[in-house]
Amino acid sequence: MIVLRSIMFRACLVVVTILLGLVSLPLRAFAPALALPFARLWSALLLGGMRRLCGIKTRVIGLEKLPIDQPFIIASQHQSAFDTLIWMTLVPRPAYVMKQELLRVPFVGPMLKLTGMIAIERTGGSKAMRALLRETDRAAKDGRQMIIFPEGTRSAPGGWASLKPGIVAMARHTGLPVYPVATDSGLCWANKGFLKHPGTISIVVCDPVGEGKRSAMLGAIEQAWRQAEPLLASDGSTKMAVVDNSVG
Repeated sequence: MIVLRSIMFRACLVVVTILLGLVSLPLRAFAPALALPFARLWSALLLGGMRRLCGIKTRVIGLEKLPIDQPFIIASQHQSAFDTLIWMTLVPRPAYVMKQELLRVPFVGPMLKLTGMIAIERTGGSKAMRALLRETDRAAKDGRQMIIFPEGTRSAPGGWASLKPGIVAMARHTGLPVYPVATDSGLCWANKGFLKHPGTISIVVCDPVGEGKRSAMLGAIEQAWRQAEPLLASDGSTKMAVVDNSVG
């Protein structure tokens, strides 16, 4: 049953992406301002398909901590492609920090560019850092909620890679609050696995960390993730928001 559900979800992903990609062609030409709402719709449809076809629900703990109508930075753990979708539905004006090569993906790439995502060449050294800060400044002035994965790659549940310094530079440059976010998305939606396992993905929004030296700030993010682990494993009795991954 899990295999069949996973196949159906993959088919849903392909069909939705192609259909919305075709619909996006006139939007890109005549209504580029609708690109972000359109991308949010695409994410919501995929998450709705995930819930209905794969039996995966989502619960969010601490969402009320976010100043939802203001710009801020989310420093999220990264375990699966789910993490690149969910914040499109949780905040009003998301801007993901993402690898630049995604802009070359058919249908998706051109829309990502119009949505104002922060595309960075990860091997660009100091040039990439300058571009990151320039795009961060633009996003902050535009009132965007920025999502970055400080690990720079996906990790298995229960562990993470060494954090990259980009998040510290973003915080110092803008003075915006940084909210660490822990998740166990990899338990249901594995990094490279095809199968999607039924269950509930938990997301924990932690208290913001303050600015400081690079090592201190990165250490504070890691500490927040560790402290959130018991909430990820809890039965959901903690104050939380249960997200319905559906549209309409």
